[in-house]
Amino acid sequence: MSFAVQTSTTSACSARSVLAANMIRLRREKGWSQETLAYECGLHRTFVAHVERQARNISLDNLERIAQAFAVPIYTLLMS
Repeated sequence: MSFAVQTSTTSACSARSVLAANMIRLRREKGWSQETLAYECGLHRTFVAHVERQARNISLDNLERIAQAFAVPIYTLLMS
């Protein structure tokens, strides 16, 4: 039996797009630049930019670092 798995990195409801939108929203609420967020997370600025542009996958460890920087539970970053 064969299963077709449908994936889309451009879907409006993708985990990447939800994460990106929430990161941008929370960053703007705090008045932070991408560089400031990266510093608070201990990540590189270009990595933060790539995640916000949905160009990079993100590990659970880095997701946790971002949530801690924003002082929110991890699930908050993934809620639409």
